[in-house]
Amino acid sequence: MPADTVSVTGWGRTAPTAARLVRPRSYEEAAAAVRECGARGGIARGLGRAYGDAAQNAGGAVLDMTGLDRIHAIDADGGTVLCDAGVSLHRLMEVLLPLGWFVPVTPGTRYVTVGGAIGADIHGKNHHGSGSFARHVLSFELLTADGEIRTVGRGTPLFDATSGGMGLTGVILKATVRLQPVETSLMSVDTERAADLDDLMARLTATDHRYRYSVAWIDLLARGTSMGRSVLTRGDHAPLDSLPPRARRHPLAFRPSQFPAAPAFVPEGLLGRSTVGLFNELWYRKAPRARAGELQKISTFFHPLDGVPHWNRIYGRGGFVQYQFVVGHGQEEALRRIVERISGHGCPSFLAVLKRFGEGDPGWLSFPMPGWTLALDIPAGLPGLSAFLDELDEEVAGAGGRVYLAKDSRLRPELLGDMYPRLAEFRVLRAELDPRGVFTSDLSRRLNLQELS
Repeated sequence: MPADTVSVTGWGRTAPTAARLVRPRSYEEAAAAVRECGARGGIARGLGRAYGDAAQNAGGAVLDMTGLDRIHAIDADGGTVLCDAGVSLHRLMEVLLPLGWFVPVTPGTRYVTVGGAIGADIHGKNHHGSGSFARHVLSFELLTADGEIRTVGRGTPLFDATSGGMGLTGVILKATVRLQPVETSLMSVDTERAADLDDLMARLTATDHRYRYSVAWIDLLARGTSMGRSVLTRGDHAPLDSLPPRARRHPLAFRPSQFPAAPAFVPEGLLGRSTVGLFNELWYRKAPRARAGELQKISTFFHPLDGVPHWNRIYGRGGFVQYQFVVGHGQEEALRRIVERISGHGCPSFLAVLKRFGEGDPGWLSFPMPGWTLALDIPAGLPGLSAFLDELDEEVAGAGGRVYLAKDSRLRPELLGDMYPRLAEFRVLRAELDPRGVFTSDLSRRLNLQELS
């Protein structure tokens, strides 16, 4: 099978490493690629939307799984789909929405594969009610290091180790996923401003249960009495009878908006404190104080940045760090301290969002836990960024929280066990399943995910 040596990065475009990129087109070719990984092993990769180094493997093999993209079966009555791991959520929406079904969980981009969605156990705006992606997976087929293809069902240790296991238990080949019924491809959206962080948390706590989807954009440059001011957006799939007559002609049409791609070259420092501060001011002021029942496209509500191809270029050649953490309910004071520190540090983030998580899922390295999660993007070249994020990690770990491995690119390994209490079980199962360390990545080496302690 042909393979090219290429430079690979995550979506944040930091820390590129060279690897042999292999593109299997069948399960047999995938098995052959695993057998031929070599001493540096291999890792599966989807559409490359992990922000950090989870789908990189310096000196080894990276298996591009996007060639395995067949939708095998759709149960339009029962609401399930059986598809290859390389099928994207975008493709599922194209096929399933006209049939009255939607993916059960989607993150901020629809350009992730089903295999990646399971491996990172992705979450979305509906976690407070629907959990993460793996909760809706009935079973999957996993190619393990011994060349065996195993059918893995819910409630088994291998299912829980693979869900959120960052590709380190094997290569997911296909999966059966339970779907969400919808009457239209539009969203009914309520939008309101929150004056500060306490106001935002009070609104989310009091009313989140009324909405299927909920998220808040938060101004992390605001200080003083405005610290944490936000724009809260919540909604649900619009019922057919809420659509105007013209929209009812094609209620399930899926037509995502598309804009010109970000330029290949962007001047360094474009997203500094001044420009992001101006953007944040304008974004907050243009938001309605309160607006209910606005109809929006699915792409507008869930994936606004997908309309700008290669939007990650806007951070310049140095790339950016996406930092996401969660702290539990009862740790609101820790969240306030962290937001205050970010604001005081002047981190120029215009893509900062706060959500409430519901009950966590059983994945041993799954990120969500009941509580508050904050995600922000930061230009990688910001002075003092590494030391500052190390301090935030300590604060998060001290509050019993954790950072998201699918977005991480710089966590220190000594904090991992505090953040993920089932890490030891994961390492033991991995050692039994893959004693030669066939499945490995830059992330796993950096965090010693394969080391028994």
